Amino acid sequence: MSSAALTLDQDVWKPKYNPWLIAVVVALGAFMEVLDTSIANVALPYMAGSLAASNDQSTWVLTSYLVSNAIVLPISGWIAVRFGRKRFFMSCLAIFTVSSLLCGIAPNLGFLLLFRVLQGAGGGGLQPMAQAILADTFPPHQRGLAFALYGITAVMAPTIGPTLGGWITFNYSWRWIFYINVPVGIITWLLVQRFVEDPPYLKRLKAAGVKLDYIGIALLAIGVGALQILLDKGQEDDWFGSNFITTLVIVSSVCLIALVIWEWFQKAPIVDVRLFKGFNFASANVMMFMLGLSLFSSLVLMPQFLQTLLGYTSELAGLALSAGGLILLFEMPLIGQLSRKIHARRLIAFGWLALSIAMFYSTRRIDLQMSFTAATWLRIAQVIGLGFLFVPINLSAYVGIAPEKNNAVAGIVNFMRNMGSSVGTSLVTTVIARRSQFHQGRLVEQARVDNPNFANTVQGLTQHYANGGLGSHEASATAHASIYRSIQAQSASLAYIDMFKFLAVCAAIMFFVSFFLKKNDLGGGATIAE
Repeated sequence: MSSAALTLDQDVWKPKYNPWLIAVVVALGAFMEVLDTSIANVALPYMAGSLAASNDQSTWVLTSYLVSNAIVLPISGWIAVRFGRKRFFMSCLAIFTVSSLLCGIAPNLGFLLLFRVLQGAGGGGLQPMAQAILADTFPPHQRGLAFALYGITAVMAPTIGPTLGGWITFNYSWRWIFYINVPVGIITWLLVQRFVEDPPYLKRLKAAGVKLDYIGIALLAIGVGALQILLDKGQEDDWFGSNFITTLVIVSSVCLIALVIWEWFQKAPIVDVRLFKGFNFASANVMMFMLGLSLFSSLVLMPQFLQTLLGYTSELAGLALSAGGLILLFEMPLIGQLSRKIHARRLIAFGWLALSIAMFYSTRRIDLQMSFTAATWLRIAQVIGLGFLFVPINLSAYVGIAPEKNNAVAGIVNFMRNMGSSVGTSLVTTVIARRSQFHQGRLVEQARVDNPNFANTVQGLTQHYANGGLGSHEASATAHASIYRSIQAQSASLAYIDMFKFLAVCAAIMFFVSFFLKKNDLGGGATIAE
């Protein structure tokens, strides 16, 4: 069937039920899955203690989920065509819900990791299929609003995940962070069964049949799995200082390059890499990768800074971030409305510019004397630009794409955002550790006995502690220890500033790239390639 025929078929088709009802149903499933990528973070120490495992072993609870999730994301479009999108979405919901229950009752770490792999595999199809369903369910002039609803789930869930996970774990048990998925999953499954349907073009593509690409699946699973593990464990194992990480880098590079070459020549590729021939699609995916990197980097940076250097509790740090989440909650629908009147590339350019300015502003506001109010307003400034990016970038990704490619587009776009999130989290961990060491070395150079400022500071602190009742030797040792702690805190603070500078530069580069994007049809539509 030609692209023109499929386009006409899609233009005529309308869902039986109200599109907004369908949107809420599929968004609920996506929200549940995205929430699970971050809700378990704060519960790892409790899991380790309960299951008689070490803290290092418990981190595999996160890694195992992310690996299986990342493998399923890019091939979800291919699976939807082969088995039917509604059937695939419901299967993912069922696997995710059942495996959540199994995670909650896991008797030891081994079983928990196995069930987390299953949970990640089930969750991997929920995000892209939710987005693809929205793209097909809504007419072009309402697609921006639909993506805004999906954006709320994709952006808000990781924001509230750690806070919710901490509250549940502290007041009940870490097992309940998995149990809460069960009733929500059952209800969502029943609603999807009742209201969601596949459009006619998907039924015809399914009837045409698709050959199973064993080589492509193997290359993808090994390549993406190795990449996700090395990103998650790289800093912990000292990157290229570890033979394990070096091996993973080689394996992932070889497999992913081979995957691109292999899939390029397949008639029915599991990952449609030929979509990247379009500049708009390729640019939108790079931007979605950078959006995931910026979102998760700042989401890790702020609470980590507040807790490690300013002594905030996890609850208080969560409250400092919550105002930013509320801003996004109100901003997303507004951007959905604006996308009907303003070209997506202009909204994207404004979003990157606002994000770059906010990150540069963060380098000026981050210090060890920052108040709770200042931290709250800083987070608000950081998220304003993010709200202008998610919906318009998704709209730009569909420019020039025929309807039968919607599933593939959704899978790849969500995969790129998730990989950006993984890279961002890994980057923050590495940069803070390495740059803290760098700055500490520079600051320690000034802590010399021949430096009058240093000598005066030591003398003043020694006198202070001596007046407090300490002996002269003990007072001197305490003074030196106090200065060293101050140097460590200042070094870490400078490392955070370096990370915000990096994010600011990245956003500035994306700002200039925005102007090369093609115009989308006003109202959220996409120009369909013939």
